[in-house]
Amino acid sequence: MMDYRVIKSNRKTIAIQVTGDGVVVRAPYCATKAEIERLLRKHEDWIRKKLAQMEAEQRNQPAADRLSAEEIRALAEQAVKVIPERVKHFAPLVGVTYGRITIRNQRTRWGSCSAKGNLNFNCLLMLAPPEVLDSVVVHELCHRKEMNHSKAFYDEIYRVFPDYDKWNGWLKEHGNALMARMTG
Repeated sequence: MMDYRVIKSNRKTIAIQVTGDGVVVRAPYCATKAEIERLLRKHEDWIRKKLAQMEAEQRNQPAADRLSAEEIRALAEQAVKVIPERVKHFAPLVGVTYGRITIRNQRTRWGSCSAKGNLNFNCLLMLAPPEVLDSVVVHELCHRKEMNHSKAFYDEIYRVFPDYDKWNGWLKEHGNALMARMTG
């Protein structure tokens, strides 16, 4: 069995993430080790393919393309100015309120929304096209209505941001290369 890390939470389903730090399984508190490992075995080919793809991207990432601590700080400063404005723009279109906005330099996530309505965004979004940033902002704001990835959740995204699939696709295609630029 491959190495993996489990994060248990108050969720309903088991999800597998392949990140720069390895395989992460997000599971409900009630999930057993046997259930988790059965799902990992079922998706083993996909997981190994994603791990190999990420390793190749990191190997091919020239050291010169890695961001310095100063560059990451500059991106974070830019994000602190830009992202709250985009959230402020889209929140009324989604029809939601939100709490605190935090900018982070993360290796695995582009954004998140807490149950309290606090929003987190990755400063690396400043390296992506503006439409990618907007797609992530809308995605997280829509979690204020639906804290899941149901049909209703995506219907809400498409209502507000019809080109979501195009820009989410850009992030899926190029996101790992952006994450590989993170140092430390």
